[in-house]
Amino acid sequence: MNTEFSVENEYDLANLIYKIGIRMSLYQSLPSVDKILKTADGVTLITEFGHSAVVNICRQLIEQGRESIKNENKLPHFFTDFKYTIETIRNKLQQQQQVNIQSVYNLTGTVLHTNLGRALWSEVAQQAALTAMQQNVALEYDLDTGKRSHRDHYISELLGQLTGAEAACVVNNNAAAVLLMLATFAQGKEVIISRGELIEIGGAFRIPDIMQQAGCKLVEVGTTNRTHLSDYRNAINENTAFLMKVHSSNYQICGFTKSVSEQELVKLANEFNLPVITDLGSGALVDLSQYGLPSEPTVQEKWAQGVDLISFSGDKLLGGPQAGIIVGKKAWIDRLQSHPLKRALRCDKVILAGLEATLRLYLQPEKLSEKLTALYLLTQPVNELLAKAEQLKTALQEKLGTDYLLQIEDSSAQIGSGSQPLAIIPSVAVTISTEIPGKLTALLQRFKRLPQPIICRVEKEKIWLDLRSLASLALLLETVKQL
Repeated sequence: MNTEFSVENEYDLANLIYKIGIRMSLYQSLPSVDKILKTADGVTLITEFGHSAVVNICRQLIEQGRESIKNENKLPHFFTDFKYTIETIRNKLQQQQQVNIQSVYNLTGTVLHTNLGRALWSEVAQQAALTAMQQNVALEYDLDTGKRSHRDHYISELLGQLTGAEAACVVNNNAAAVLLMLATFAQGKEVIISRGELIEIGGAFRIPDIMQQAGCKLVEVGTTNRTHLSDYRNAINENTAFLMKVHSSNYQICGFTKSVSEQELVKLANEFNLPVITDLGSGALVDLSQYGLPSEPTVQEKWAQGVDLISFSGDKLLGGPQAGIIVGKKAWIDRLQSHPLKRALRCDKVILAGLEATLRLYLQPEKLSEKLTALYLLTQPVNELLAKAEQLKTALQEKLGTDYLLQIEDSSAQIGSGSQPLAIIPSVAVTISTEIPGKLTALLQRFKRLPQPIICRVEKEKIWLDLRSLASLALLLETVKQL
């Protein structure tokens, strides 16, 4: 007999009646939605969160209560006392307002961590963005003439000062920049590119795929490790739109290699009256070697070599918000600006304000490593990181006790976001190890359950808390108190 209770004798019958009585009593003890709402606490919740939200949460909890009585013959803990009920309702309502894209502490040692949002904005960029959020701004309005202007106008002038290029165009990321250039100048035509530069970036997003979406034909020349100028020359025909270079910032091919520089390519292209376009990727506007960092080709270098259009990211080495920036000859930029795709790919006022403020920092190069957050993190002296590590170790030791061994060790940080993947930046980390099975995994979970989670890396059976990528030690120490 497929019933919830089976009865075989008088004892079972008595037991059944008892269980039914208990269950009915439990059901009757569940508060009604109306009863909760009419209490002083219920009125306060409605005032704070609104009637509909409170009612929905109450209904959910009462349904959970019914399920608990049915399956376990008991009330859930939040119905054992009315103060727990109100507390649970409030917690649920607050959770509804919690943004899932929450702030975390980056202790991975990767400064421009793609999965953690890449470059942190400088203070001036944050303030400019906040102003754009809170107030009307002269986005497409010329204050001098009182007429409509172009939203890229201010940034185009700035980039002209910084790079020497004639004009600039801004879209929402560098992939969009490449797509726009291909769609504008190469639709139905051929684009010649070295086989060794057919890169794949994060999320299996590939240069050939972008070309396909833009409606142009990819012409691969050379081999994976060696491409000669003659390979480009032999591939040029009447249907060639332009020659393209892609900076392989997220990988390196070593050994028996050969590539063609932009300078050589421009000279060849001029023979056939063709443009050269470069996807520079990381977008360095200064020589990073002056800060003791690995050298990276700059936008200015490519422009000086005669490249017609150069695209790069805003949220990598540039240190600003996510954006795709194209600089180059004005006639070519004007065509990009008038393409229908530009409107679909353009940036909003907040991004443009943050980007402009970031670029203005480059007008004072001597102060750049102080004010540009990404560059500051990358160039912190090791002795400063060591002092921070000492403070963090002390704070953690007080919370973790003797089950864990904490040490300060030399670490190896990296730039991240595909920039200089083989370059190692000296750093310092607090490491945590234990001989108790499962304890390390449990601690990682505790880190992630903090109000502001701690994201780190695990190597050599240790947790590594690398200080190079940490934005604020003071805030981290306050969070550790809640561990």
